[in-house]
Amino acid sequence: MKNLTLLSVLILCCCTATIQTPPNESTSQITPTWSDEFNAEVGAPVDETVWNFDIGNGEWGWGNNQLEYDTNYTSNVSHDGNGNLQIVAIEESYGGMSYTSGRIHTLGKVEHGYGRYEARLMLPFGQGLWPAFWLMGSDFPTVGWPNCGEIDVMEINGAYPDTLFGTVHGPGYSVGTTLDTADSLHHDFHIYAVEIEPEKISFWIDDTLYQVITPTDLPPNTDWVYDGEFFILLNLAIGGNFVGSPDFTTSFPATYLIDYVRFYELSP
Repeated sequence: MKNLTLLSVLILCCCTATIQTPPNESTSQITPTWSDEFNAEVGAPVDETVWNFDIGNGEWGWGNNQLEYDTNYTSNVSHDGNGNLQIVAIEESYGGMSYTSGRIHTLGKVEHGYGRYEARLMLPFGQGLWPAFWLMGSDFPTVGWPNCGEIDVMEINGAYPDTLFGTVHGPGYSVGTTLDTADSLHHDFHIYAVEIEPEKISFWIDDTLYQVITPTDLPPNTDWVYDGEFFILLNLAIGGNFVGSPDFTTSFPATYLIDYVRFYELSP
């Protein structure tokens, strides 16, 4: 780990274990307490009282051999004027890379503990595209990754846009599952969420609860590291260990739309 702007070892691998699919129900009431609705005018930048930029390519492509240079330019990250934030990946030479894109997070500005983290998203698709909505433990600056814990609320391999990955990464393990959806996730907006409770993380898409992870799902002699506060990350990676490189079938510019990001408190 070098510094906060690099976040260089956040390896979004998808080494998954099979988790039993839970019933489609929730036992908690939710109360909205924070959101960014992205209702600014077209071309407006993100609210920098909420969001930080990771700029560059990090060490070894943010630890994943990604191929993009992430910028703070509005050509890569801005409001679309229709109530969405857009993260746009462009095929262009910049900073020694062949693509530009965007990667933003709320560390030190918006952090929450137990509760529901939710975003309504429309995903790009294509070989080599890797959109993600994820959380990192706010103690990342002091304990590093993976001891801080990482929760991948949503990520897809753009070559297979009908398969959703939900994963937790902690010291010595990556545990999660995939959900094969009935339709490609790029056709419309969907709501992706996790509910974090003591010793329990529930993963949702729209109204479907598709996995629950508890300490009993972790490998023996490993630690549950999800009881603190988290910050939010959104990015559109190009290439990397998970998705491979773009090819002639991949269309650029590729756009990842975020309608909103919200946090809710949970109560029985």
